[in-house]
Amino acid sequence: MDYKEFFKRQQAHPLMGEALNKDNTELLDLTANNKGLEGVNLQDTSDFDKFIKRQLNGKKYGLGGYMEKRDIYRRSDVFAQNDAFRNIHLGVDIWAEACTPVYAPFDGVVHSFRDNAGYGNYGPTIILQHELEGQTFFTLYGHLKLRDLNPLHRGLKIKKGQLLCHLGIQEENGNWPPHLHFQIMTNMLDFDGDFPGVSAEVDTEHYRTICLDPDMILCFEVQQEVGKQKPTQGVVI
Repeated sequence: MDYKEFFKRQQAHPLMGEALNKDNTELLDLTANNKGLEGVNLQDTSDFDKFIKRQLNGKKYGLGGYMEKRDIYRRSDVFAQNDAFRNIHLGVDIWAEACTPVYAPFDGVVHSFRDNAGYGNYGPTIILQHELEGQTFFTLYGHLKLRDLNPLHRGLKIKKGQLLCHLGIQEENGNWPPHLHFQIMTNMLDFDGDFPGVSAEVDTEHYRTICLDPDMILCFEVQQEVGKQKPTQGVVI
């Protein structure tokens, strides 16, 4: 299936309630190529948060991470997996201030939700199930405010553009600088309220077939190319 064309037809509502563009969004690199990470104490969330803010260069959002081999997961044993270490990011992160609102990109229902508590984990997590044009897929929202789980129940209908949740503070979001982990899955693999957001390199191709590129919804790279010709055109995400 051509998911790129499929998502283009759906015209997703902006996740953050506004268009992301080169003026308000900085693309972040959290791989070992970013030498700035060498001086960051990743176990100290406040120090990590200061690093992220510097990387934003004064912009409102930071964006990046799909299939990125990251150097930051050494901060938590959550990412240890037998004899392999999980360091391939399966979604995207949108870094912003705590309490920033997040909106549903499509009509759907609540599939599951959970507080995946623990240092380095998702914290409060919501998973929506979507049925569009006969296709079923799921979207995951991690590192949220705990209170966002209170009104939810399985099967709760969520409308496109509806306020869904907010970015959580580090004390409740798994001890991370505030950000949204957003992921698209075609199969839940029997997970409930949770789904791997990071894989070991040996499992990359397996998860690539299940975890779709969120840029098919965000359209950031495509719109950036368009923006070179039409500077006033923002990015719809």
